[in-house]
Amino acid sequence: MRNVALLLALLLSAAVVAAAPSDRPPDLKPVPDGPPGPEDAPAVTIKPSPQGRVIEYRANGKLYMLKVIPRAGKPYYLIDNRGDGQFARQESLDSGMRPPMWVIKEF
Repeated sequence: MRNVALLLALLLSAAVVAAAPSDRPPDLKPVPDGPPGPEDAPAVTIKPSPQGRVIEYRANGKLYMLKVIPRAGKPYYLIDNRGDGQFARQESLDSGMRPPMWVIKEF
């Protein structure tokens, strides 16, 4: 009798799992196997000018970041965060977030 109850519970739980809606998006693609190759790296173009240099970073042919290196002054970045072509200036790529690094115990 106990085995029948256990079998019934397993079948019922399997039916509940099978009937549950999937939370995965419908257009999900598998991750390719193997290490990234040269075609996976972003395209980088360096454009010199009399005022300095501009380094363009592209992914899939779309410009997403510029690094501006003026002859006088500090370099800065122009980043398209939303992908709409509007670039915002950032002084560095550092987000400013620092994890706490407390010493808990020393041996």
